[in-house]
Amino acid sequence: MGQPRLQEPSFLILASLATGAQHGYGVLKDVEAQSNGAVTLRVGTLYGALDRLTSEGLVEVDREEVVASRLRRYYRLTDAGRQLLAAEASRTRRQADVALRRLRMNEGAV
Repeated sequence: MGQPRLQEPSFLILASLATGAQHGYGVLKDVEAQSNGAVTLRVGTLYGALDRLTSEGLVEVDREEVVASRLRRYYRLTDAGRQLLAAEASRTRRQADVALRRLRMNEGAV
């Protein structure tokens, strides 16, 4: 059956962490920027996804620090997370390429 497919929020979270360790708020803002505002994660959704991605071995806690009396946890991709993100990005690109070729083939057919 192959590798599991990522839902868009998980894909964007992993892509956000591909640049290095980030804390939750940084991931929220990066996901919004990557999607040009089309995806705005809620805090509960983000941390639920991070917990799931951590339990799946795709993400791990990098470090924790206290800022303004609040715990800030930083997450990073694992090797498995990096591999899955790369595979999913390649799969998505192949599908988009097929769709674009088909659209170009039919441009003059109408």
